[in-house]
Amino acid sequence: MSQLLNIVRSALPDDAAGASLAGRIWRPELAGPSVIAVRDGVVLDISATFPTMRDLCEAADPAAALRAANGEAIGPVDALLTNTPVETRDPGRPWLLAPLDLQAIKAAGVTFAISMLERVIEERARGDMQAAGTIRAEVSRLVGDDLSKLKPGSPEAMRLKAVLIQQGAWSQYLEVGIGPDAEIFTKAQPMASVGTGMDAGIHPGSSWNNPEPEVVLAVSSLGRIVGATLGNDVNLRDVEGRSALLLGKAKDNNASCAIGPLLRLFDGGFGLDDVRSTTVTLRVDGPEGFALEGASSIAKISRDPEDLVAQMVNAHHRFPDGAVLFLGTMFAPIQDRDTPGQGFTHKYGDIVTVAAPKLGRLVNRMMPTDRCEAWSFGPGALMRNLAGRGLLGQGTA
Repeated sequence: MSQLLNIVRSALPDDAAGASLAGRIWRPELAGPSVIAVRDGVVLDISATFPTMRDLCEAADPAAALRAANGEAIGPVDALLTNTPVETRDPGRPWLLAPLDLQAIKAAGVTFAISMLERVIEERARGDMQAAGTIRAEVSRLVGDDLSKLKPGSPEAMRLKAVLIQQGAWSQYLEVGIGPDAEIFTKAQPMASVGTGMDAGIHPGSSWNNPEPEVVLAVSSLGRIVGATLGNDVNLRDVEGRSALLLGKAKDNNASCAIGPLLRLFDGGFGLDDVRSTTVTLRVDGPEGFALEGASSIAKISRDPEDLVAQMVNAHHRFPDGAVLFLGTMFAPIQDRDTPGQGFTHKYGDIVTVAAPKLGRLVNRMMPTDRCEAWSFGPGALMRNLAGRGLLGQGTA
């Protein structure tokens, strides 16, 4: 646990002093959450102005609104971070939560060529990790491994599709990877995600699974991108590999969605172009001394973030409380962990760190889903708690 605490303490972005950082904390004395601003390393409760993160993200200029909001000083952000891991938590003191509440939690799948090929491999392996190596070589021979310059939906992509169908190599994952329509799915329910320092869940019925380090965009109800944070779209490769119709079982489990550490709102010093040039790094430190590192550059994404958001929020699909969108990952770990040829899968106790210089570090310990903290405080409980605190009349409509 000391290793987890050491990483958690370094959660803030490298340029945190000039960043517009918002988040949420649990306040035991209020039996509920509060929206916070982080200024000069100090946490301010601004829930009197913005009762929910949804309200803050709906402001005309969320970053300016965050800077203007007055709040109650709670203490140094380091104290909240070190009180967040459940095994060392003092339940009488505040701790950090995931930096979103009423927003829908959505994810874009198959947005990088490398991860697209891994999904094709999962499908063909039917969830059998031992078969993946042979299938990976065959798929790469047929499709190639550099599709990063191929624009989805373009005439070139459609010609490749025709060739692959003729050769019997077409896949539903290739359809959303190079076809005109993006895969946008529901990752988790609003308020079901865990934040940095918390345990993240792996279903105990899975024997082949992996982290997916991603940038997560915060999007208003009008489809405006207002900020970004980090996410781990925990995935059960064997479950989804058996059938794409098991996506919900593979993706949406207790504590299987990690988002944090804080939401960085767009302002004059940070915007969408910074997201487009972000490289997200991944490190897994296993309890047996195993270490794995990787990186995912948003610059290699097949679909621009604005295009993905436009496919999520439009005249045909509304989100009155806004949404957050995982942009996808190019990094699917295949490094052998135990047996040669069987690739990577998690062990309980793995410490997973997802990081980017301007977004900070999201760190979680991987545990069985039924041993993670149970999700029990949802939107209904939030509304009752805010009503009891006299805050429901505040915020943005």
